[in-house]
Amino acid sequence: MVVRLALLGVGAVGRGIIQAVTEKNLDLVITAVADSRSGCIDPHGLNLKELLDRKEKFGICGDTSISAETIVRTAPYDILVEMTPTDAGKGEPATSYIREALKRGCHVVTSNKGPVALHYHELSSLALKNNVQFRFEATVAGAIPILQTLMHDIGGNEILSLYGVLNGTCNYILTRMAEEKLTYKQALDEARTLGYAEADPTYDVKGIDAAIKLVILANTVWKKNISLDDVDVTGIDLLTEEALRLAEQQDATIRLIGEIIPEDNVYRLCPRIIPKDHPLVVQGSLNAIIVRTDLAGDLLFVGKGAGSLETASAVIGDIFSIRDMDAGGN
Repeated sequence: MVVRLALLGVGAVGRGIIQAVTEKNLDLVITAVADSRSGCIDPHGLNLKELLDRKEKFGICGDTSISAETIVRTAPYDILVEMTPTDAGKGEPATSYIREALKRGCHVVTSNKGPVALHYHELSSLALKNNVQFRFEATVAGAIPILQTLMHDIGGNEILSLYGVLNGTCNYILTRMAEEKLTYKQALDEARTLGYAEADPTYDVKGIDAAIKLVILANTVWKKNISLDDVDVTGIDLLTEEALRLAEQQDATIRLIGEIIPEDNVYRLCPRIIPKDHPLVVQGSLNAIIVRTDLAGDLLFVGKGAGSLETASAVIGDIFSIRDMDAGGN
């Protein structure tokens, strides 16, 4: 069963998906692609090598008269793959694209945290109404299948709490400060050089990115209705080398830990001193999550929380889940 995809966004994740479709026999056909300034449509499948060549040479993937909105409304596709940049304030224009695709009776997979954090209940209801699926595994913890596991794979368990490292950029900075005695600025500059941190790292270092992930987890796994304002957030931007030295004296270190205790309505993110042998003390840009359940006990998840291919892996996993469910329904 060949599945037709329309891709919105040709950034790192979009390129990762195109690379996977090009190099692996996935039975996926990309019929439409849009970047911020152009788009292209071919019902029989686009020439992906030519598309990437145009993007590299001219900065656009196709025809400037074809917009993302045009593709969402008119292109032939089974699944819209929405990967535009996150807007944590309004979730636009991504939310409008997702709504339109769902109303068309098309499935949606997104890596965009904004629409899920702000409008999950509305969008999931719209998907149910139109007998399609809305999936978003890539919005939390990169390649770790945390949402699939908690929402679908441990049925019968009551999930009591969750806490973990949810931002690879911050974890990298803290690792380098502790291990190499770098200053915060030196570690941040190094993270930028390696591509772990954006030119403007505010979302990461102030804890906003990780806090949004807590909102998504609370609203999807526990069916809460919280917003970013409900999360108590402290980032790492004011953390000093002295604090790390004090932790070192206790054979401990500091990690930015997000925590959800739904029964107590606790949603918080802050730097915490934890023993060096604690399972959440992961290195570099890794993510780590501990989930406490009543039947299965504590479950530990560790993996790459960012990266083009890693995030593309989560997106493709969602696409395959949809394909398999459609095939089962047929």
